Amino acid sequence: MKNLRIFQFWAAALLCSALTLPLLAQTEVMAWSNITGVRVDGELIDFESSLCVGTLKGDMEISGKERQVRPRYHREGDMQEVITTLRGVQFQQQVTDKARGLVDISIRASSDTTLNQAAYYCITLITENYAQAKINAGSRKLSITSAKRKLEFKFDKSVKTFVEKGKESTAIYIQLLPALKKSSDTTLNIELRASGIIDHTDVNIVLDRQNPGNLFTGFGGNFRLQNPTGDPKVIDYCLDNLRVAYGRVEFPWRSWQPEENTDPIAIAQNGGLDERVEQSFLMAKRLKAIGMPVILSCWFPPTWAIDGDPASYKRDGGVIAYRLDPQKKEKIYKSMADYIQYAKQRYGIEFSMFSFNESDLGIDVLHTPQQHAEFIKEFGGYLAKRNLPTRMLLGDNSDATTFDFILPALRDEETHKYIGAVSFHSWRGCDDATLEKWAGAARQLNVPLIIGEGSTDAAAHNYAEIFNESTFALYEINLYTRICAICQPLSILQWQLTSDYSLLWGDGLFGSKGALRPTQRFWNIKQLASTPADALAIPVSSDKKNVNCAAFGNITRGEYAIHMVNNGADCHAIISGLPAEVQELKVYVTNTKDCMKATTVKVENGQARVYLPAISFVSVFLVNNQVQDVADLSMFQVRGIQI
Repeated sequence: MKNLRIFQFWAAALLCSALTLPLLAQTEVMAWSNITGVRVDGELIDFESSLCVGTLKGDMEISGKERQVRPRYHREGDMQEVITTLRGVQFQQQVTDKARGLVDISIRASSDTTLNQAAYYCITLITENYAQAKINAGSRKLSITSAKRKLEFKFDKSVKTFVEKGKESTAIYIQLLPALKKSSDTTLNIELRASGIIDHTDVNIVLDRQNPGNLFTGFGGNFRLQNPTGDPKVIDYCLDNLRVAYGRVEFPWRSWQPEENTDPIAIAQNGGLDERVEQSFLMAKRLKAIGMPVILSCWFPPTWAIDGDPASYKRDGGVIAYRLDPQKKEKIYKSMADYIQYAKQRYGIEFSMFSFNESDLGIDVLHTPQQHAEFIKEFGGYLAKRNLPTRMLLGDNSDATTFDFILPALRDEETHKYIGAVSFHSWRGCDDATLEKWAGAARQLNVPLIIGEGSTDAAAHNYAEIFNESTFALYEINLYTRICAICQPLSILQWQLTSDYSLLWGDGLFGSKGALRPTQRFWNIKQLASTPADALAIPVSSDKKNVNCAAFGNITRGEYAIHMVNNGADCHAIISGLPAEVQELKVYVTNTKDCMKATTVKVENGQARVYLPAISFVSVFLVNNQVQDVADLSMFQVRGIQI
């Protein structure tokens, strides 16, 4: 079976551009309707559109990431459609790429409510790229001209426009409905032409091999089992075709001990182990057999461990925020430790670390920052008394912006001896300054940083077609490359390597048809995961804003990887700081057309010139001072480390 799956993998590789990836997306349309710009020869002519309902300079609801309830996204050829609702107004937006820099936008707004408010289509321009831009707004035309960009909007009917200039951005509101009335309906068709200076200049990439940083054991994944039909085939495919170096599984606590006054170990030993619990144990055992450390995380507590009546808690979206009963701490700690002990006795598993998933938010156990610190001390100490080596994750936060949640534990030295790593999830707010905070916390404690859940949009399961879009893939690999460069994590654990948020397409996943096959996201992850095992982060710089980069090297084995995301037009990278003895490098390219397409380049005096196609993920590899094919997974054995 394994050989068959590998054959299917390489067959998919040969056909990937034809079967899996959409045409080169010229217009970047987010699944919640906002347009972030139009690409011309790969160069992003940026702006941000949004849909708005409310009062100018007053109360306004604006479309954005995770702001709407279940927007619907769909692509049909070169047309991208989003249907979404704000304050009783349903918007249907269709964006169709017509030619180079030419886009048709169609908006229909239908109101089912009566309010003294209006509906608008808004264009936002950031000052950085549109400083001193000339804005000419007429009834049927809007033109915006800056030093490097030009946008021309033509409307099929007369419209009213309102311009609001701010320090960091300028907003231009185009009125769709002047006042909301029940059953009112309108359409607006827009022809957009985008142009600007296309930057093909070289980018200088400089390695600093004299100052290696933290260990990167490799790319990891989450394996929380939720779909008995879809999960096995996706997990098999990923584990057969990716080098996965770190894992995270679920502690199904609710199924492990559903009743308070029972002995779950005795029940399991007498053949009463719940099937869901057994599957989670077997998943962890499989990952450990490959050689990777495994984190154990809990989502759902049993009802007996909840403080108060579970029915009194109301779910808000994905958050229910159960508080644990402080009067039952000993029973709670014993129940959880029994699971960890049984995993060791029955399956030979020692979990590297434990966490409550996103307890800052309450999915589904809620802690205050101080309770999080107390839990680390108390449960960490409890495990130590039972001679169980599992340590605590500090944080495992819902996203990077909630950094203050870990401060009490960070400041309490009594927690430190029980902390195995710092962790956050990368869904939101990963600006450079925030990422630096997390890296600094790990340095302060002298423990690794782990991205417990990696990706960019926690709500994407609501509009799963977006997973197959090149724009989604580009944003994701950009984030991972920045995290690798700034945070130097031990691992980034993809959410998930199962059918949930899957990197694969087809065979019914998300309703897709055809054979199971890799998406562009899969190839990006495979390329990043091909980084040599147990490499150290190598400081690397780029002198071009459009090119993000990260580098790694296992110096003792002479193995290096340089990852570059080109977010603009095609250009060349001049890479310097390579080992003087190197003569050739292997280059891999992934984009909408190529799936880890391999070439070689010459190296002279520690410098190489590498072609970067437009909007592409490009990786350069050197293994044992030789050019080898990193797609051959046999050359990379997972060298997992225990913490």
